[in-house]
Amino acid sequence: MFGLPASKVSHPRPTGSLGRHLVLATLLFCLVFTLITVAVRTWSAWQSNLAAMTSELTLIDQVFQRTLAKALWEVDRESLQTQFDSLAQAAPVGRVELRILRAGRPAEILEKQRGSPSTSALAPTLQHLLIYAPYPGASETVGELTLEGDEPLLWQRLQREVASIVVTQIIQSLLLAGLIMWMFNRSVTVHVQHIARHLNQLSPANLRQTLRLGRSAAHHDELSLLEAGVNDLQDKLSTYLERQRQDENDLAVHRDHLAELVEARTTELSTANRRLEELSRSDPLTGLANRRHFDELKDIEFRRALRLGHPLSVLMCDLDCFKLYNDTYGHALGDQCLQAVATTLNRVFARAGELVARIGGEEFAVLLPGADALAARTAAEWLRQELAVLAIEHSSSPVAAYVTLSIGVAQFEPETMDHFDLLMLRADQALYRAKHLGRDRIAV
Repeated sequence: MFGLPASKVSHPRPTGSLGRHLVLATLLFCLVFTLITVAVRTWSAWQSNLAAMTSELTLIDQVFQRTLAKALWEVDRESLQTQFDSLAQAAPVGRVELRILRAGRPAEILEKQRGSPSTSALAPTLQHLLIYAPYPGASETVGELTLEGDEPLLWQRLQREVASIVVTQIIQSLLLAGLIMWMFNRSVTVHVQHIARHLNQLSPANLRQTLRLGRSAAHHDELSLLEAGVNDLQDKLSTYLERQRQDENDLAVHRDHLAELVEARTTELSTANRRLEELSRSDPLTGLANRRHFDELKDIEFRRALRLGHPLSVLMCDLDCFKLYNDTYGHALGDQCLQAVATTLNRVFARAGELVARIGGEEFAVLLPGADALAARTAAEWLRQELAVLAIEHSSSPVAAYVTLSIGVAQFEPETMDHFDLLMLRADQALYRAKHLGRDRIAV
């Protein structure tokens, strides 16, 4: 604006009103607020209608239960049918069912449905036994009465209330938007337009021209601050323009250099974070998942099995007499032995979803989603055979001449297990039993 003569400066013409934009924003807010309010009030109205219909059904039930019980006791079919028809015709009743209970006979069922037969999932339902006292101190159960509310009637009541709510909210929103537009135009828009015209006329030659809004001196508000700020800015702007251009050039150079440094450091940090994440979830010796990773996934798989009803099994594996192996061959060969066993475990349990983890020195756990105890035992036997084929020498073992495994198998039982630790406990118990029975075996 200040680099060209005033006669050559081009200013865009306004294409809209600030007040109009404010009104549109207000209408949008009112629309969202109306939708939320209608939803909340509709839910409240639904609950109120449910409560009202429940109360009506309760009152109807109280009115008819004694007469129905008496008619059943006296085997008065005509009175019973009259009472039953009257009950079925009550306004809030959508369906009524009466089960007549007689000793030594199958229950007789009387049922009436308002409209087409359907199962109501939303209307309230009352159900209780009909008990008759033929004389003081005695009571007999003569039937069972079930009342279901009329769901179409429930929806009709709700529709009337929702229509009233929507109309009320729309009228309130429109009135609010109109009031805001009128007040904003009178208090702000005309003065903002005056400030815009003044700024459009500025040039390096008339920066000292003072802005005057023509408002009363009693007004000391944000527009007064804006007026003073524009005048103060005009006084300082010509001095700052050249300095600003120089500072922008310097800043651009530094910004480009800084962007290059940030990009390089970000790449290094991302690589380090990925490596750190991998290290934090794997065992450094065997490359298997560590205890932390196992603990994260076990709860996920446990909840999935509990929710979907799928089988879930766990293997607890322990190298037999591994301390003797370390004492005989040294810890370096012991580490190589653990790595060889880990490789075998990864080869045997390579299906998607299966997880092998090292959870102790020579102790491993295998998570088998979708596998029952039989499938888990079969996989465990395959593991023992693969380890036998590997034939890692173990001369000091009292079990065999090569490294062997004891394996405990446990399957998730939703009736008795409400968290994963119980499943792990069962697998530990099975492992202990396998060791107690002589090692190099599988216990389920």
